[in-house]
Amino acid sequence: MSITSPESPAKLADHYPVVVVGGGQAGLSTSHYLQQQGIGHVVLEKRRVGHSWRSERWDSFCLVTPNWQCQLPDFPYAGPDPKGFMLRDEIVAYLEAFAAKVQPPLFEGVAVTRVSRQASGAFEVETSIGTCHADHVVVATGGYDIPIVPACAHALPADIVQVHSVAYRNPQQLPPGEVLVVGSGQSGVQIMEDLHLAGRKVHLAVGSAPRSPRVYRGREATEWLHELGFYKLTVDRHPLGDEARHKTNHYMTGRDGGHEIDLRRFALEGVRLYGTLDDIRDGQVTFRSDLTRNLDEADEVYCSIRRDIDKYIAANGIEAPEEAPFEKVWAPESDPTALDLRATGITSIVWAIGFRPDYRWIDLPAFDGRGHPRFTRGVSPVPGLYFLGLPWLHTWGSGRFLGVADDAQHLVDVISQRLATSREARQPAARAVQPALA
Repeated sequence: MSITSPESPAKLADHYPVVVVGGGQAGLSTSHYLQQQGIGHVVLEKRRVGHSWRSERWDSFCLVTPNWQCQLPDFPYAGPDPKGFMLRDEIVAYLEAFAAKVQPPLFEGVAVTRVSRQASGAFEVETSIGTCHADHVVVATGGYDIPIVPACAHALPADIVQVHSVAYRNPQQLPPGEVLVVGSGQSGVQIMEDLHLAGRKVHLAVGSAPRSPRVYRGREATEWLHELGFYKLTVDRHPLGDEARHKTNHYMTGRDGGHEIDLRRFALEGVRLYGTLDDIRDGQVTFRSDLTRNLDEADEVYCSIRRDIDKYIAANGIEAPEEAPFEKVWAPESDPTALDLRATGITSIVWAIGFRPDYRWIDLPAFDGRGHPRFTRGVSPVPGLYFLGLPWLHTWGSGRFLGVADDAQHLVDVISQRLATSREARQPAARAVQPALA
């Protein structure tokens, strides 16, 4: 693997057929297929391979999807526990082993600061170690660049410790006292559980994230969904269309062998639930009166997945154990709308309301009015520009280990065809010039 260290980076060439920005699973997968087709390229990684897995996950972090879904190109999970859930360090080891196999032309510690188009048609790629040019640029940086913290966070008392989920590591990191976790997506509910299991008193602001069964009718729900064809559903056939890309993922966990998360059960165990955070003023946190609705809607998605599995089992005559109907084990008497931080003894807040992408370094007309990249299966309307590794870029697995290989292969096939077309277009022109030169 050709790697340059941040301390002593080598010099970039002036031109590459392809520049890949990002050295995570998406960028490495792209390099794998570019090498297969003999296409010259370079991979530029701002930090190091596996940085987000290594440095932006908490200590007890593990995959939410089972290990068998780790299907990087020609490098499927080969460990002893395909139905288990790799821990953070195991994920890093898997990605590093893939990088060692791919042997990409990789520059680590090199930040891309601007991508623009020259008059000649080539891309100009400005980096922290100099400028190079490219015929094609693949943006494989993911969409988790800027942690989201609401504006009202500035109104918190100065002695309240604030930590975004990207910086949360373990319960001991937070000062003694009760904790408010804001956000009930995958990170929020898992951090809530991490704190709860450590004996901390936790308050959780519940948003609109749906939830999923973990095991149902004798099998992992992901196995049923695989057979149902869910993971092959493409975004153009999804009922929500492009809006699917902006929806929060279903929450569950792979912790301790994997289990589903029912927030109602945590409420019975002492976790205090609230609706969506609304505002913070004078040490008072206010919430929308939507806790009941959010819990009910999450459960409806949970039950709809169970119904889909039931229909599949019945239609195919599959023998599977019966399950008891879903029942709510707890329901709020009313939707709480206020929380006094000092009176409750809350000393810290964990923000788990997501991220937003940062594409300010791409100086090209490639984005919609909300700042999201425009593309069809990763192919931008800007000729030669591509995006990879984003949620629902093509299928549910596009932003995960499961589907990134198919997307990378598709983009490299497009690049290969375009490079071949460009060569063919230049050859007649070159032949026409030769008699004149003679």
